Amino acid sequence: MVVSMSIVYFTLVAIILYFAADWILERVEIAAGKRLEHRSLIFFVILLTLALTSFSLIQVYSGAS
Repeated sequence: MVVSMSIVYFTLVAIILYFAADWILERVEIAAGKRLEHRSLIFFVILLTLALTSFSLIQVYSGAS
């Protein structure tokens, strides 16, 4: 049961992180005053950072191995 709930947590968090990374990137672009040249790469770095942190916390707090 713990494993199946972990899958649900990971999926929901991944969806939220996708939108959060997009929002963060938009804020960075607004602050810069222009569309960033390597937008896809920056989006990937933001998403990866958020995902690694969040998924690590889910594993710790949900008891998944």
